[in-house]
Amino acid sequence: QVQLDESGGGLVQAGGSLRLSCQASTTSGSIVRINRLAWYRQAPGNTRELVASIESGGSTNYADFVQGRFTVSRDNHKITGYLEMNSLKSEDSAVYYCNADVWTSMTGTRNYWGQGTQVIVSS
Repeated sequence: QVQLDESGGGLVQAGGSLRLSCQASTTSGSIVRINRLAWYRQAPGNTRELVASIESGGSTNYADFVQGRFTVSRDNHKITGYLEMNSLKSEDSAVYYCNADVWTSMTGTRNYWGQGTQVIVSS
């Protein structure tokens, strides 16, 4: 079983910045690689939506509503993904979830979700 541990959420004023992290770990075998890693968010009453994604080769994709403000990145050595969020707006307030296709030596490639980290942007 793979665990995705998210951190970095919190309360920030509008216009501020936060950096979310998502680190993968497993107690069964070893992690060979994270393929696609994505960040989603879900605000109360809303459906979960894609924020940004990054492929194993480094290509990225962003939702229009974060274009130019957020940056998704990864550190393959640390098996960690990041979401740098700048110029935050109140409408960015949500629970942010990490999602990843993780290739392990025991189970091959499977999709996993993190537990979510709360981001609150005060106006």
